[in-house]
Amino acid sequence: MKLSLIVPCYNEEKNVRPFYDAVVSAFQNEGYDYELVFVNDGSRDNTLGELKKLYSEVETPIRVLSFSRNFGKEAAMRAGLEHAAGELLCLIDADLQQRPEVVVQMVRQLDECPALDCVAAYPAQRSEDKKLLFFKKQFYQMINDLSEVEFRQDASDFRTFRRPVAEAVLSLNEYHRFSKGLLSWVGFNTAYMPYEVQPRAAGESKWSFTKLFRYAVDGIVSFSTVPLRLPMLLGVSLCAVALLMLLVNIIIFAMRPDAFSYDSLVLFLIVLLAGLQFLCIGILGKYLAQTFEQSKNRPHYLLKEVIEPKSCQEKKEEE
Repeated sequence: MKLSLIVPCYNEEKNVRPFYDAVVSAFQNEGYDYELVFVNDGSRDNTLGELKKLYSEVETPIRVLSFSRNFGKEAAMRAGLEHAAGELLCLIDADLQQRPEVVVQMVRQLDECPALDCVAAYPAQRSEDKKLLFFKKQFYQMINDLSEVEFRQDASDFRTFRRPVAEAVLSLNEYHRFSKGLLSWVGFNTAYMPYEVQPRAAGESKWSFTKLFRYAVDGIVSFSTVPLRLPMLLGVSLCAVALLMLLVNIIIFAMRPDAFSYDSLVLFLIVLLAGLQFLCIGILGKYLAQTFEQSKNRPHYLLKEVIEPKSCQEKKEEE
């Protein structure tokens, strides 16, 4: 198998068929075999039903993995990588904002350059809300400052890579996964390709600002230990400020005893110290929470149903 397209699906019942049609149209003249690995991430609509219907109607190798509940896109991508059979693997969304024609270009680039291991796509132009773009830019600046791993701004999960890259990513068994960081951490020779983001074929984006914020926090915590050192830095800074304030207040009290208010100073210091303590405890708690989750050693996902390609089923029947 030359290529496996791994397609996480969450409430994508209206996009499954258009996505398949777009893939067939893009690859019909390429002359190599490929498969579609759909991962139904606990969809609440009829996504699984549409996938089964598509499976029964077409001859293209289709593999369907259905989770017992929603485990998230990161788990869906891992499941796809674990079950895909292709020499090349592509992570792509089902909403057709990421076009299969771009995947064709990625495969050609990998074929033309054997030394290249991965081709990652990034939007040539972003049409998102300006506030969201601002926060994304700040996130990448922050994580690049805090982490030893370099993150390419705007590079998404939409990428095609060789099997050794997939095996390297799968060898990282951490529970809280941040695939952009994992793909950067494992290294390998990566080229970046711009592409035009298309409007969604149907439905709405599953990524709210809250989800993106949580995802960003997980990324920073997963690839940087700098926040763990912040309590010490804050403590040293606070001690210096406290000594300075003490010196200033002694001088003020010596010059004008009536201009000094002990009550307001004490209240300010109590609130400031309490806030800093809670901030530091929260940072430590985030790391401890992820360590606790990892120590449970729970699986990244649970499969409720697996539908193998028809060719695989026929081989099993012959055996």
